[in-house]
Amino acid sequence: MDITAKLLNDKLDFTKITSSLENLENILDSGKIPILICSDILKDNSNIYPSWNVTSDSISAYVSNILKAKLLIATNVDGIYSREPNSVGSKFFDEIDAKKLLTFNETSVDLMLSELLIKFGNNCFVVNGSFPERVLSLIGGKNSDKMIDDDYKPNYNFRYTLIRGE
Repeated sequence: MDITAKLLNDKLDFTKITSSLENLENILDSGKIPILICSDILKDNSNIYPSWNVTSDSISAYVSNILKAKLLIATNVDGIYSREPNSVGSKFFDEIDAKKLLTFNETSVDLMLSELLIKFGNNCFVVNGSFPERVLSLIGGKNSDKMIDDDYKPNYNFRYTLIRGE
C-alpha cells in the first residue's frame, strides 16, 4: 500500500504524503489532502495484524477510531449482501449489526472490519464508490464537512449499508 500512496502523491499537486497522524491537521490546514502511509502506524499495533483478513477496510476503521472520525467505505457494490450480489436468493442489507456480519463467510468488506467496529463501538457506511454522487450524498454534499448522523436514516434513491458496531 505504501508504494500506491507514493505513486498517487507523485501524480497529484493537491496532496501531501505523511506517515504521522499528528501531521494530518497541519496538512489539511495548508489546503492539501493528506495521503497516509499506514505501515509505520501499524508496525507495532496489536489491533491490526498481517493477514488476508485485513485490507484497507480494517486499516481505515483503526485510523478513523484514533481520529474520532466517521467511517465510509466506498467499494464496487452497493453495500452488504447475504452472499454474492448476483446469486439467487441474495439479500441486501440497508443496516446490519457487525456481530451478524461476523457470521458471513464473504462480504464486500474484509473479515476483520466487523471485529474492529465491535471492539471500538463504531459504525460504518458502505456505499458503491463507482457513483461519486452517492458518496457525496452520504457525507452531506460537495460543500459539507460533516457526514450524516449515525441515527439519521435518509431516504436516498440509492442503496448503501450502515454497519452498526455499537
